[in-house]
Amino acid sequence: MKFSEMTYTRPDIEAVGREIRILTERVKNACSADEQFKAYNDFTGICKKVETMRTIAHIRHTVNTEDEFYDKEKDYFDENTPVMENLVTDFYRAFVSSRFRKELEERLGALLFINAELDLKAFDPAIIPDLQEENRLTSEYVKLMASAQLDFDGKKLNLSQLRPYMESPDRNIRKEAFRKRTEFFAENGDKLDEIFDKLVRVRTAMAKKLGFENYVELGYIRMRRNCYGPVEVKAFKEEVKKHMVPLSLRIEETRRKMLGLKKATFIDAPLYFRDGNPKPHGTPEEIFEAGEKMYDELSKETSEFFRFMLENELLDCLSRKGKAPGGYMTYIPDHESPFIFANFNGTSGDIDVLTHEAGHALNGYLAKDIEIYEYKQPTLEACEVHSMSMEFFTLPWMKLFFGDETEKYKYMHLASALVFIPYGCAVDEFQHVIYSNPDMRPSERKDAWKRIENEFQPYLDYEDDEFFGKGGRWQAQTHIYSVPFYYIDYCLAQTIALQFRNLMAEDYKAAWEKYLDFSKKAGTMTFIDLLNSSGLRSPFEEGCVKEICEGAEKALKKLNIC
Repeated sequence: MKFSEMTYTRPDIEAVGREIRILTERVKNACSADEQFKAYNDFTGICKKVETMRTIAHIRHTVNTEDEFYDKEKDYFDENTPVMENLVTDFYRAFVSSRFRKELEERLGALLFINAELDLKAFDPAIIPDLQEENRLTSEYVKLMASAQLDFDGKKLNLSQLRPYMESPDRNIRKEAFRKRTEFFAENGDKLDEIFDKLVRVRTAMAKKLGFENYVELGYIRMRRNCYGPVEVKAFKEEVKKHMVPLSLRIEETRRKMLGLKKATFIDAPLYFRDGNPKPHGTPEEIFEAGEKMYDELSKETSEFFRFMLENELLDCLSRKGKAPGGYMTYIPDHESPFIFANFNGTSGDIDVLTHEAGHALNGYLAKDIEIYEYKQPTLEACEVHSMSMEFFTLPWMKLFFGDETEKYKYMHLASALVFIPYGCAVDEFQHVIYSNPDMRPSERKDAWKRIENEFQPYLDYEDDEFFGKGGRWQAQTHIYSVPFYYIDYCLAQTIALQFRNLMAEDYKAAWEKYLDFSKKAGTMTFIDLLNSSGLRSPFEEGCVKEICEGAEKALKKLNIC
């Protein structure tokens, strides 16, 4: 079904509540595993219907944040999602306590129960008002970012539309574009501090009510970290400092030389080549046509998937006034349809969207064959493996988009993937510090960011920038406001994607089959078990980061761009 034809009807949460409470009682009073299994199937059917409506409302709100109807629907779900979460928690509390649990685990797998028990730790009716406030505050941040209307080059631009100017080969244009972005953040600095301060306080309050010392432990549980914790993440970040940070310094020094600069500063960070970064050729329509050809040739699965996306209007990628910034893939359960949201802006990032978000969406498409609803999506670091790896698997087709600039794109893509990991680790480390010290003042948070950023990205020089130069860069990172502790998932996933890149260099077909195998398992295993079952090294394994750095650096040198 085409997205425009999908009907939206606001779910009646009170009626849904009555249905779920009846099913919960059925579980409690059941005389057999069969009865409980039937109640579980009915329960997931209701959840899918509600999630379908919530997702449609979310998509239609983000494609036009100025649409008053869907703005109100977003508010409705912000208020009622915690209520729904309470109902779901009550059902699972009864379900995991079943005297027939062993039989149910044989049918549904033990992981469903492990994940449900994690979710139970992260919720209590006492935190419903806090969850509602958290939703309201994150929505306020998204709206604030979407409200940017910057006067530049005789146009009104949002933050996404400013990006091409920030990559201009003309340093004066770059400088002005960065200055314009800084103006927006500086003008809204107090509001950004206020929103984040309230978020830290409300998340800390939730953690305390649930019996945790601070939000760090609760944050990990909310992310469903079911096979590793802060100790493993800390060890990974130390490996990144040891191996990735020195590599990123070498990459940055090479980039400085390629740009012909005596000294590179933060306004030069988006640019890799003196004559400009490679840009995709053609109109958005031509880019989608090239994408169709690419996925037709890549595999039978990708061909079927991408044609399904195009035929059913499941991509909204053009930037426009009122559209929320950023990009995402989401899944509409009752229609078994992934949806890709993005903001094309004429840069190479448009192609990254076509590959990255398509990696997510392919997994959503393939997961339609998984019967158990909870297993259709894995934990988020595994989801990011799907997307980041697809960026590498599609590299043989980049000539369709970049023509004679293809080798430049390949160099820039690989170099960017490598220097990203230390940045992502800085984001994660910052959140550990912030939520371990929730009473920090805004100025102290900015000081903490500057210190951490210098550990992971010591080459950055902000000159005299009045906002980003004073420790404000993190406030442009949506995830820090909206989904705390998510960002390390990108870093873990990027190490796996780089493993796939190294495997492709040896045997592309075998690497692709390994990727498909990993992707088709979706959420049926933990992240570590998915890696082990697919013959991949864990990023927490000693020597893994070092091996990836060595393989990637050889590949950069082989591209011979300098």
